[in-house]
Amino acid sequence: MVPFAKRQRARFQSAGQLGIVNSSSILDTASTVLVGTAKWTEQLERTLETNTETTVRTERTGTAALDLVRNGGPDCIVADYSLQGMTGIELLENIRDETTRLPVVMVTAEGDETVASEAIGAGVTDYIPLSDPDDGRPDELLSRLERALREARRSIAERDRARQFDATFDDSDTATWVLDPDGSLTRVNRAAREMIDASVDSIIGRPFWALPWWSLADTAVEDIQQLVEKAATGAFGNAVVSQPTQGEQPRMLDLSLRPVENEYGDLRSIIVEGVDITDRVALERDLRRSEKLHRVTLNNMTDTVLITNEDGEYTYVCPNVHFIFGYSAEEIHELGTIDELLGEDLFNREELAEKGVLKNIECTATDKVGREHTLLVNVREVSIQDGTLLFSCRDITKRKQREEALATLHETARDFLYAETHRAIAQHVVDDTPGVLDLEASAVYLFDADANELQPVARSPAMKALNGPLPTVHTDGETHPGHSFVENEALFFDDIHDTDRLENRATDLRGTAYIPLGNHGVFVAGSDRIGAFDEVTRELADLLAATAEAALDRVTRESRLREQDRRLQQQNDRLTALNRINETIREIDQALVQAETREEITSAVCELLTADDRFEFAWIGTVDPTTESVEPHAWAGSEQGYLDSQSVPVAESDAEPAGRTAATGDVTMVGNVADRLHDEPWRKEALSRDYLSILSIPLVYNDLTYGILTVYAPTQDAFGETAKAVLAELGETTASALSAIERKNALLTTSISRVEFTVEDSSFVLSRLAEEASCTVSYRGGVQQSTEGNAVFVTVEGAPLATVVATAADLVAVEDVKRITTDDDGGVIRLQFTRPFLALELADHGAILREATTDSHETALVIDIPDSIDVRTITRLVRESFPEVDLRSKQTLDQTEEHDLYSKIIGELTDRQLEVIQMAYYSGYFESPRARTGEDVAETLGISPTAFYQHVRTVQRKLFATLFDESGYLTATVLQGVE
Repeated sequence: MVPFAKRQRARFQSAGQLGIVNSSSILDTASTVLVGTAKWTEQLERTLETNTETTVRTERTGTAALDLVRNGGPDCIVADYSLQGMTGIELLENIRDETTRLPVVMVTAEGDETVASEAIGAGVTDYIPLSDPDDGRPDELLSRLERALREARRSIAERDRARQFDATFDDSDTATWVLDPDGSLTRVNRAAREMIDASVDSIIGRPFWALPWWSLADTAVEDIQQLVEKAATGAFGNAVVSQPTQGEQPRMLDLSLRPVENEYGDLRSIIVEGVDITDRVALERDLRRSEKLHRVTLNNMTDTVLITNEDGEYTYVCPNVHFIFGYSAEEIHELGTIDELLGEDLFNREELAEKGVLKNIECTATDKVGREHTLLVNVREVSIQDGTLLFSCRDITKRKQREEALATLHETARDFLYAETHRAIAQHVVDDTPGVLDLEASAVYLFDADANELQPVARSPAMKALNGPLPTVHTDGETHPGHSFVENEALFFDDIHDTDRLENRATDLRGTAYIPLGNHGVFVAGSDRIGAFDEVTRELADLLAATAEAALDRVTRESRLREQDRRLQQQNDRLTALNRINETIREIDQALVQAETREEITSAVCELLTADDRFEFAWIGTVDPTTESVEPHAWAGSEQGYLDSQSVPVAESDAEPAGRTAATGDVTMVGNVADRLHDEPWRKEALSRDYLSILSIPLVYNDLTYGILTVYAPTQDAFGETAKAVLAELGETTASALSAIERKNALLTTSISRVEFTVEDSSFVLSRLAEEASCTVSYRGGVQQSTEGNAVFVTVEGAPLATVVATAADLVAVEDVKRITTDDDGGVIRLQFTRPFLALELADHGAILREATTDSHETALVIDIPDSIDVRTITRLVRESFPEVDLRSKQTLDQTEEHDLYSKIIGELTDRQLEVIQMAYYSGYFESPRARTGEDVAETLGISPTAFYQHVRTVQRKLFATLFDESGYLTATVLQGVE
């Protein structure tokens, strides 16, 4: 039985080369076995047969699949976990006993973390859980199967390359050294060790240029050090150095240095190979001595002449025979008869005898290195010494190649018609270059306008072998590709090493061309031969580049049209989505206006967001401080038990979006729930219910959070920036409506909680005033709000009022200050602020600031909170407003009668009447004796005394009417007192 690994390599090599399959799908050259009876195997089998050319076979049992592996084996196995007679894990373990190279993919809808761990421990190539046993996700399985097969072939290729390196390293004819990136020796083979007397242990770790091989040749040491330093930069190097020996002639070594990089491009080591070329150098010296004679002879000959006897044995071989065939005259003699060179049955001997000469016989001959040449051969009867047949051979390979190149170029132009991307055209150019130009090394740079760079997007294997990696080129004209592109100039070089702009001096390229592709990039073709571009090859290269440029222009135009269509479609989709969202927002706004309770608001928002399949699911929750989690209060849509499946902790990371929003106070958007599926448990629950994207919004109004709104969509990236902004505004609107409901309920609530705080905040306007004026300031109420700002009345004690007024006028937060009353040690003033006062912020949330007294040390606040308002909400607002807060007391009060009377009286007064009566009250107008006259108060208000008295009498009349005529409140109070 052929070992499995050898069968795998043979199969891979038949597809092209080990580990690389040149086809549309790597599965096209593979055989696949599906094991199991699950429904997904049928789906995957159909998908493989439809989309690939793979050979598919299905086995119901693990035993049958294992027999296939032992008797030749497929290229890959796809198995279910539940099999007849054994589990998928047992099948995997049995396969791994046979081979570790065969890719095995396990697919199951019944697995869990334990099964996955066992599969990974047994050596599974890929493990794919299915959420729905009836839906095998064949497209995803196809993609994962391709990736598993590709990784397996890459692993085989890497192992074989390692074996190839060991075989090369042990070559007895080549001295090999392995160096660290810093140039120190780490390994040396036997051929190199035999050149010196020193032990290996004594030289390991020393710099390569300081080793005994070069210690007697100072010039070689310097050259070798420069080569090593050059290789450390990633460049190839080559040099011939002289190694002193005990004999008369030194040993000549041809050293080549090759940097070895890892997959990330980092230098890992430097390989140095040394070949003894002493004999070759001596031979070249001898050849040069006779060079003049050979030149004279060969310059007068254009064809190769061969003379044979009737048996085809050579009697004469022209010295220039190597120009066509690559063999020397001696090697031609050693080949045997001329049939070995030109083929059997080249001509008819009887026809030659009849005609005496046969001309222009076309044949194909293979030279010494395996290249085929097309020849025109003339055969003539002669009688020269022992020869009777004269063959004159003319090489017409170039002419035939030109004809074939034009035909290939025609096919290339046809292929360009079907290419849809610039990269595809670039790859076509590289693939067709050998057929058009008879050059194996080629590459295409495409221009990246955003980075202002030429990027190598396609290159042939020969280009990589001769030149190494191709770097990205900046379009500054300093390199050959950059100069050709910027100047729009085709550059042809007989030997690229003779130019100034060559960056990679270690390249083995010689004859090279750089041809611009218009505004798209540069085409590069080359060879290790000097003068590879003759007149015909240049013309063909220009034609190939012009054809590619035309194809790139076409793709650019089509791409722009497609991009324009795509943008228009995206705009239409955004407008459609925006219209749907705006329609939803309008409906929600109408529902919020009509809602009377918090429950009606939250339910309406959730129901309207999920109506008409707008979104899959929506819910609103609030933070429970005792459990530090978000508790749902309203929801609508396809909930499917999602809220019961888990708790939603308040956390900034790895938490359900509602928990993250609760922790950060920011909008949380998850465009693809499937990302990090195994890192966050909530994603699995959401994905199983087809929640593919999520948006969570805080319901915030006036810096207070009223809950978290979270919306789920059945598609990925369902929430764009527009939708995100609109829904965020919806969150503010919803929070405002909830706040309004709380304030309304507060007005109807008679039971209140009176809470007293002690705070310390030097930035609080009353604290700053008390500290800078060295007095005590007490809030008296009477908050008035207008377009100019808001004003309050405060009582000042412990400092002259003039000093306090002057201090207040200097505060940035105070817009205006007015004296109301003055006594010996203080008085009452009215302060108008540029920013909302604390009482207004509390009022926005339904609470009432009763007292605020501050001195230079601390401030005491007394706040009334209706029972309909969560005390924790107001406490949080106070703590967010001041850096240091201490809760002193809390008591519950019932103000039913006071509340009703206060509401009726306030409801009877206009804003102007309320302002006048407040000013009169705080000015001491109603004191006995009066602290200020009506004329004084009128002057402060900026109205006439008559208008002032009229407002006072009107307010008094409304007050007494409420007390006596409507409510009977005073009579009832008096009677209660009598009892």
